[in-house]
Amino acid sequence: MRRMVNTSRLCLVAVLSLASVICQAQTPLWTRHVREVTVNGEARSLGRMPATEPMRIVLVLPLRDQEGLDRLLKELYDPSSPAYRHFLSVEEFTARFGPTQEDYDSVIRFAEGHGLNVAGTSRNRVNIEVTGSVSSIEEALHITIGIYQHPTEDRFFYAPDREPTPDLGVRLWHIAGLDNYSIPRPALLRRDNRPDAKANATTGSGPGASFLGSDMRAAYYGGTLTGSGQSLGLLEYYGTDLADLTTYYSNVKQTNSVPITLDSTDGTSTSCLASEACDDTEQTLDMTQALGMAPGLSSLVMYVGSSDAAIFGAMATASPLNAQLSSSWSWSPADPSTDLIYFKEFAAQGQNLFQAAGDNGAWTSHSEIYPADDVYVTSVGGTDLTTGSAAGPWASESAWVDGGGGISPDKFPIPSWQTATASGCSGCSQTFRNGPDVSANANFTFYVCADQSGCTANLYGGTSFAAPMWAGYTALINQQAVANGNPTLGFINPSLYTIGLSSSYDSDFHDITSGSNGHPATIGYDLATGWGSPNGSGLINALAGVAAPSFSLAASPSSVTIVQGNSGSSTITSTVTGGFSSAISLSASGQPSGVSVSFSPSSITGAGTSTMGITVAASTATGTYTITVTGTSGSTTETTTVSLTVTGTSPAFTLSASPSTITVARSASGTATITSAISGGFDAAVTLSTSGVPVTFSPKTIAAPGSGTSTMTVNVSSTAQLGNHTITVTGSGGGLTQTTTVIVNVVQ
Repeated sequence: MRRMVNTSRLCLVAVLSLASVICQAQTPLWTRHVREVTVNGEARSLGRMPATEPMRIVLVLPLRDQEGLDRLLKELYDPSSPAYRHFLSVEEFTARFGPTQEDYDSVIRFAEGHGLNVAGTSRNRVNIEVTGSVSSIEEALHITIGIYQHPTEDRFFYAPDREPTPDLGVRLWHIAGLDNYSIPRPALLRRDNRPDAKANATTGSGPGASFLGSDMRAAYYGGTLTGSGQSLGLLEYYGTDLADLTTYYSNVKQTNSVPITLDSTDGTSTSCLASEACDDTEQTLDMTQALGMAPGLSSLVMYVGSSDAAIFGAMATASPLNAQLSSSWSWSPADPSTDLIYFKEFAAQGQNLFQAAGDNGAWTSHSEIYPADDVYVTSVGGTDLTTGSAAGPWASESAWVDGGGGISPDKFPIPSWQTATASGCSGCSQTFRNGPDVSANANFTFYVCADQSGCTANLYGGTSFAAPMWAGYTALINQQAVANGNPTLGFINPSLYTIGLSSSYDSDFHDITSGSNGHPATIGYDLATGWGSPNGSGLINALAGVAAPSFSLAASPSSVTIVQGNSGSSTITSTVTGGFSSAISLSASGQPSGVSVSFSPSSITGAGTSTMGITVAASTATGTYTITVTGTSGSTTETTTVSLTVTGTSPAFTLSASPSTITVARSASGTATITSAISGGFDAAVTLSTSGVPVTFSPKTIAAPGSGTSTMTVNVSSTAQLGNHTITVTGSGGGLTQTTTVIVNVVQ
């Protein structure tokens, strides 16, 4: 209250002094925007940006109750907490921690009041994308945007000369897009740019023994999980040409069945053609590695944008959310805490971001590897992998010399889940975040198709291959977790470090103990490979749990209709999990009087089928009944149901003739017996007739209820034509008509 009173007094003074000026506090932001090189003179000023130049920026609002969010995150990842892995939806997160609607609307009014156009909003009320001229943005933020000579690269860049102080009652978290000092670059290397680099490609199933995405699946997993039901998101700063992905699959004689969505998060083109000087190598290989590891994903989304705020904001508000995310791009923000609000939202919503750790060896204080050292991402280092054969299992692995790792260049404090590990690691910091967390193959051993210009073998390498691999592997883990009735994993680092310090470490990870990136690979955690690479189903079971042996039953069809006095069937199928292989005895209950049920066979061993036979007596009452099929194996029982509908027969009668063919000489007569049979409660007299033929019936009418016989006499004249003649006998009664035929063979 006191601050509001003081502000009001200042405003009153201002109004009295300058009646034409409206008092509005200039509010600094929570994060920094000024580049040090523009202040210390390392970047030579070349003047101002043209005032009419159009710009697109993102106004980012802070989260509410950040202390409460930090408490929630601890609970979400504490196995002893009732809230363990009870993740929030976007709507729940917004209601608890998102900016208020009032604050969000006030920022929109501020932007529009300064001549800026609102180009995009977000459903968590964090991002507001605006466009406008340089002069409008400078006026709104009280800055000057200058052009500078980059101190280490042969290019110019633009940047603000001071921190933004907009006239807002809401203190913004950040404004993205005010400079292009650091251009995001993929964690990707070409072997021909490293004269001393070796491909070591000897066991891949691709051209030149190069590795395919499917080879990585065989090496690091080799099981039946496919990522079914899971969606995966990739961060990309440029679009792609899906024709390159098609070429890859065509050349390796494989098929991709995962739908791919290209999502422009801020108007950035999703197309990337070499003819337009756009390189989609990174984008395509990200897809092949993620899809190779998880070929049964429900979807893969490429989030394409020009700013981290736009891309991460889209990832945090997607519908549906991607539980596994991957970024193979690195950059250096003016303030390393810039994206923390998005990363915390990921963790609260059960999303995990894998970030390539870089390709320049051990991290230094000047390494541009952000956000690989952020505490809310999983940093992925590089290895040199050998498999037992083409498309074969893991054989050996060493640290990749170019893989990133070390002590956080951005000085992120060491997270709680890493402190115990760091205390046992000789090169680790006890104060700052260490990386990487995990690793996977990154050497120059891959098959890559890109730029609509063909494909290469063993030319490209980088941790940009390893990050999407891990995202795909996590989709396998989450598939198993869901199948076991558990939630998805969310942010996996706390669990990874717990496993790393456990007795099951060697069965869950490939511990990489040879090679170096400047830091040696050692037993256990190290700054070259983290905990190592995934060890097949061991790590999946450790993170997702192993399903207890069990079975389930299903009926096909689940609804059967049978007429009284008839029978039908349904197939009962048992599906097993957790290695269940015992006999399952089948029984039925709930069937009505007059219905009998049998099973052939009477029991199923493990996974299999049995035919359920259903016999309905003519006396069974019509109606719909639920029959419960129970499978029993020891103390375990499972059920399924079959809906039985019993229908009655309609009142009816039929006619028949015996014999159906008679031989009669001219001037003589012959007979046949006509029989009427009734069903369905028919109760009426049946009258017999023919047309155009001299016959008599005795009796002509079969008395009610209509069941009986009549003798039909056929009189043949002396002039009748020789040969066969067909007589149609018609029976009428109870509003129904039926017929039968008698063939008369006339002879001399």
